[in-house]
Amino acid sequence: MRLKGFIIGIGLALGLLTIECSQQEREMLPEGNAVYYWRTDLRLDSTERAFLKQYHINKVYCRYFDVVMSDDSVAEPRPNATITFSDTLPDNIEIIPTIYITEDCMHQPHKGLAEKIVKRIQQMNETNDIHGVREIQIDCDYTYKSRKTYYAFLDEIDRFWKQGNPNHPRISTTIRLHQLSMDTPPVDYGVLMIYNTGDPRKWEERNPILDYRDVYPYLARLDQYPLPLAAAYPVYLWVRDIQGVHVEHLVEAEEILRVKKAMEQERQDLRRAIITYHLDKDNINRYKPETYEEIYHH
Repeated sequence: MRLKGFIIGIGLALGLLTIECSQQEREMLPEGNAVYYWRTDLRLDSTERAFLKQYHINKVYCRYFDVVMSDDSVAEPRPNATITFSDTLPDNIEIIPTIYITEDCMHQPHKGLAEKIVKRIQQMNETNDIHGVREIQIDCDYTYKSRKTYYAFLDEIDRFWKQGNPNHPRISTTIRLHQLSMDTPPVDYGVLMIYNTGDPRKWEERNPILDYRDVYPYLARLDQYPLPLAAAYPVYLWVRDIQGVHVEHLVEAEEILRVKKAMEQERQDLRRAIITYHLDKDNINRYKPETYEEIYHH
């Protein structure tokens, strides 16, 4: 009986230690506000600059280029929609090069792809006098079918990016809600995309950008996901032509804040690092300042 009690005690102690370590790991994600920048030319007007200052934005996840499968017979990944830099960010804001890669690029390994992407980012930084970049982010809607190839690709990205980089380099990736059920990718942290949560084909029933009813089934998985997470919320308008009908999808402020509250109740560290998608004058003017204050509230 003493042995059994000793074993149970050790088990409980290890369980508490695991929980404590997990909490400490999550606290490593720095607190701060950020935005995505998803246009093909970095150019800020006075409204956008004022927004960065007003909401104490310290990071901009800037999409540098996409990686898509080529249409030719070779069928190899290639860069697409590369950004140009007509402007610069304020000196106190960290720029994080972000690469969107389509899921079909991960259906099989492509030798040398990770190295080419890292070198392209470095060349773009050098050409545009962007210095001190510490982090890159890879955005991919990977699935069970493609995750092993994608994770191996991230390992290569990590190796080439951190090789000889003196700036305490980091790698992050986006995490969709459906990816919470998978094992974690080999990165320093993830950005939980709390948008594009619904089925676009069922737009008459629910908002495909964000609806609490689509988020609810994933809430129970949040606290068990071991990877440190930032949270990204939508503030954009999606305009579509559906069978000749002009349709606009926009998430009401109340719905964004309802989902945010529910997410943070399940996992409190989601309030540490908050991102909005994406920086644009029209998006800024679409919501009241009070809404942005609540979104960025820690």
